[in-house]
Amino acid sequence: MTAHSPVQRLAAHVRVALGDGPFLPPRGWTHMGAVICDASFHARRKYRSTIRPRLIRLQAAWPDAATVRGFQARLAEDLATAMDFNSPRRVATAHAITDLLVTERVDTREELHAWLGRQANRDALRETRGVGPKSVDYLGNLVGRSQVAVDVHLRAFAAQAGVTGPDYGELRAVYEETADLLGHDRAGLEHAVWWYMSQSS
Repeated sequence: MTAHSPVQRLAAHVRVALGDGPFLPPRGWTHMGAVICDASFHARRKYRSTIRPRLIRLQAAWPDAATVRGFQARLAEDLATAMDFNSPRRVATAHAITDLLVTERVDTREELHAWLGRQANRDALRETRGVGPKSVDYLGNLVGRSQVAVDVHLRAFAAQAGVTGPDYGELRAVYEETADLLGHDRAGLEHAVWWYMSQSS
């Protein structure tokens, strides 16, 4: 690894911008309705002001949706109304993820954590309407896996370090190697970068 490799440049920027940590990974959710809705609704929205309050309200309104099957039963009602979020496309994604997980007999946070450990299952998620590679990684972090979900904030932070151009998988690998080099939890570093960049957005 050269001194000017993407990993070294990103590591140097992490040290300057964020310090030495420790960087704690996000806690995610134990309520599976919140997990599925977070993964389905969060993209390109302000998380703290728009998404997180709705997820907290959903958990209070639908306590029986804490499992995937419980959430599926609730979906007979209007999810857009429950989330106070009028986006048919995102509602359809939540339904599609739910249907896949029920078919796969995945019902709890622990079961989804284990299920996502198999590449074939991640590939099946990618075939779901509205689910891209970032959503798969993000869903993993919501149930306690240590992954890097590359979004606009992580791309912008990498660009500040002079790391530009890689596709999703390449940039994710750069972040993973950077976390390993610096001795940070991968999801913890991702969350620290996201928090830092979201403060100025």
